[in-house]
Amino acid sequence: MHLEKNFEDTIEQELLTDGGYHQGNPEDYDPDLALFPREIIDFIKKTQGKKWEKFSKTSPTDAEKTLIESLSKDLASRGMLDVLRNGFKCYGKKFQVAYFQPNTGMNPDTLALYQQNRLTCTRQVKIKTGRIPDIILSVNGLPVATLELKNAFTGSCAENAIHQYRHDRDPKDPLFVFKQRCLVHFAVGTEEVHMTTKLAGTSTYFLPFNQGHHHGAGNPSNPDGYKVSYLWQEVLTRESLLDILARFLHLQTQEIKITDENGVRYQTKETLIFPRYHQLDVVRKLITHTKANQAGHNYLIQHSAGSGKSNSIAWLAHRLANLHDRDDQKIFHSVIVITDRTVLDRQLQNTIYQFDHKAGVVQKIDENTQQLAKALSDGTSIIISTIQKFPFITQALQTLEKKGKTLTIDTQDKRFALIIDEAHSSQTGESATELRKILNQDGIEAAIANQLLDEDEEEDLSEEAKKELIREQLQRTKQPNLSYFAFTATPKQKTLLVFDEPGDSGESPFHLYTMRQAIEEGYIKDVLANYTCYERYYELVLLSEADPELPRRKTAQAIARFVELHPHNIAQKVEIIIEHFRTHTRHKIGGRAKAMVVTRSREHAVKYKLAFDQYIQAKGYTDIKSLVAFSGSLTLPEFPDQSFTEVSMNKGVKSSEIPDKFESEEYQVLLVANKYQTGFDQPLLHTLFVDKRLAGVQAVQTLSRLNRTTTGKDDTFVLDFVNTPEDIYKAFKPYYEETPLGDTADPQQLYQLSHELYAWQLFSEDDVSQWCEIWFRPKISLTRGEHQKLNSLLDPIIDSYLNLAEEDQEQFRSQLISFRNLYLFLAQIIPYQDSDLEKLYAYSRFLLKKLPRNASAPKIDLSGDIELKFYRLEKISEGKIDLTEGEAEGLRGATAAGTGQADKEVPLSQLIETLNKRFATEFTLADQLFFEQITETAIAKDSLNQAAKVNTKENFAQVLSQNLEDILIERMEGNEQIFMQYMNNDEFKKIVFQHLLSSIYDRIHVQEA
Repeated sequence: MHLEKNFEDTIEQELLTDGGYHQGNPEDYDPDLALFPREIIDFIKKTQGKKWEKFSKTSPTDAEKTLIESLSKDLASRGMLDVLRNGFKCYGKKFQVAYFQPNTGMNPDTLALYQQNRLTCTRQVKIKTGRIPDIILSVNGLPVATLELKNAFTGSCAENAIHQYRHDRDPKDPLFVFKQRCLVHFAVGTEEVHMTTKLAGTSTYFLPFNQGHHHGAGNPSNPDGYKVSYLWQEVLTRESLLDILARFLHLQTQEIKITDENGVRYQTKETLIFPRYHQLDVVRKLITHTKANQAGHNYLIQHSAGSGKSNSIAWLAHRLANLHDRDDQKIFHSVIVITDRTVLDRQLQNTIYQFDHKAGVVQKIDENTQQLAKALSDGTSIIISTIQKFPFITQALQTLEKKGKTLTIDTQDKRFALIIDEAHSSQTGESATELRKILNQDGIEAAIANQLLDEDEEEDLSEEAKKELIREQLQRTKQPNLSYFAFTATPKQKTLLVFDEPGDSGESPFHLYTMRQAIEEGYIKDVLANYTCYERYYELVLLSEADPELPRRKTAQAIARFVELHPHNIAQKVEIIIEHFRTHTRHKIGGRAKAMVVTRSREHAVKYKLAFDQYIQAKGYTDIKSLVAFSGSLTLPEFPDQSFTEVSMNKGVKSSEIPDKFESEEYQVLLVANKYQTGFDQPLLHTLFVDKRLAGVQAVQTLSRLNRTTTGKDDTFVLDFVNTPEDIYKAFKPYYEETPLGDTADPQQLYQLSHELYAWQLFSEDDVSQWCEIWFRPKISLTRGEHQKLNSLLDPIIDSYLNLAEEDQEQFRSQLISFRNLYLFLAQIIPYQDSDLEKLYAYSRFLLKKLPRNASAPKIDLSGDIELKFYRLEKISEGKIDLTEGEAEGLRGATAAGTGQADKEVPLSQLIETLNKRFATEFTLADQLFFEQITETAIAKDSLNQAAKVNTKENFAQVLSQNLEDILIERMEGNEQIFMQYMNNDEFKKIVFQHLLSSIYDRIHVQEA
């Protein structure tokens, strides 16, 4: 019994019966041409009969041979994909070799031609080199795909098929020549599928083409067939394959920089892009849902780094721009891609040109607001812009109106699709609000008219101001003419709630391609596979005889800063970094490996660079050289007359040149302070040295700088001086498989915060209304005097604020910020239509801008008071941080905050004693201050406060256990050792938890009584 033959039989039969294919005859194959000439001629005669008659009369005697020869020459020069889409010429006549499905049904002739395509499945064809592929798939006689099949029951799998392609299939055989004939080759086992678009002998690179299983690689079980049945039942069906050929496959061209002994040169690299399964799946599901449900939906696409996001965006943009409803009406008049990446600009232009073969489909907004306004009014198919440009449209219109000129944006009855490249929190800010206002002016105006009829509407504002207030409210919510398609690998809580269209799981995200699957499929590296953590041990001594009373929290921060910036601390770390790089990292990736050092501030970066250069010079090393990246300029107390900048410290290298210089052989290490931690793509980056506290999305984005793959990159390495494995696990876990949604912010919190803000008695509701009466008038009509009045109305509030104690100022500001952020977020998902909240939001935004910061408060100077007596760096862990274990916690969203406690004053000697004892292994009374701080922080959290009031202590314990680690992390700078003990010592954790449970619960109930 030939089981592989049975596998082949199954695929053929299903393609013939349900897949829309015809059975091909292997005898019709011409091995020299790698074509089925009879099929080609028959298709042309059938679909272009009149043209063929004229051609056959005016051509040489053998018209069929002449036609096939011309076709072969065009296939060799232009490639199969271009010829399939755009046809070829022979003796002045243009012939089509395929017809693709039109975007609408308005032209029945075009639809009829599409139906004439004849796809064939041909088995056991003997090709020129004598080999016999299992299956060849052809379109009208032109071979476009091959399949090699392996059955697990014979002990074979997809890997065996891959080996067959690499070792037994000659890339020079006409059937396999890159671009000229077959466009994709599938290695198919009964468990998995892999594919490639270019055979290159033993170096052929195959990509997984699997659905994914349990958020990882592979395929789920299929009760009705093989695990891989989706390949021929879904992907390779007649309709699907023609769609892929028409709207997905494209040739990507890159300029590759090559540096060798002859200098720098550039080489063109061509890659034929066939969509990976998840890319095909997400685009088709989005298009299907949009076609059925029209505009007005918010989709979140959570795709890991390495998912091919740029191509997914290009395919989706093209499809949305040409999408029509059942009545053949365009669903979107324009597609707007919001991005800051110039590489995506170019890729969109090039990819979509291959589909439409005409210029002007994609317009990048790189001039002025008039360019954007015109593109929107004209209905340009695809517009590329940044989110920041939209607020300036309104400003530009107002400026022109004042000058007596007009520039109108005609968006009446128009619908827009917005594709967001990285769904940052900025998409939920004021810039995004302005975007919604610009793109739905008419809809908002109609809603204003309806809302003004509401009898309960605001009474203390004029009709003019009332309209503007309602306009501001309405433009925050979902707009029926706008659909958002937001891509991100690391969604925040607010992202999941705002982009809320449910996917297969019944909730957001709409589509998921996990970090785990990307790692297991080899598209990105596992940056946690080799992770080493160091712990810092030190002891301080008090030098001065004075023992002043100082604010505990600020003094603790000052002491921590003293230790972090101490020359001995930095020198020790620099030695470890340099020696590790020279011993281990520099030999990786064929001797081209790079490293990055992540520091916590600009001052740290400067001191690291100085120490780096000093150590290298002292050692006489010539094989390691560093660059530093930080913004602006700064001076150090040690060098009061010297100003440090990137350019000066990098010996004249400009900021814009740093990425290219770092890529060159001249530099090996990049020292950074809040730069190059997101969006920096350097595949040669192998090692990360971390000297900065990382948490949440920031940790994932920073460490993910290492995850890019390149030839010769087998692994990565992280050496962390600050964070623990538990910290990093907690940051990465929510984004490894499925991101769990945490508790949604309680809408009632806004009213509670509003009440607390008024309770300070710094301003009244009348103050807010008086200010809003001016602010909510049309901005074009505001006079200079009214602008001055807006400021003068806030000035008395500032005076009262300055009379508050410093800790009260801090608390008021924190509550004001919380109200602003919470309203801006919740107003997008909850239709409040509460004018009092909108007024307080507008008022709080501008009051915050005028509130003076406490920058003038004297800094605590401990120079001369303390000294480092003892210091040691010790490795505490190394190995893999395993994300497959445990469950991810739900994300935390926007919540009410701003209830911080006053900073207690304690003797400096007591604080130093506490810090020195924090490295002990016993629970001591000296640590009591830390636990008091934890208790105060917990009591200040409204969610915990409310939970304690309405629950027994036993039930409250469950709530506290879910929140306590977060509180400890917030305060861990105060006592890092206790935090480590709590995380690692179960007995210690039990004692501490019981102590805090009683302390927090009892204190809340005492206050309640």
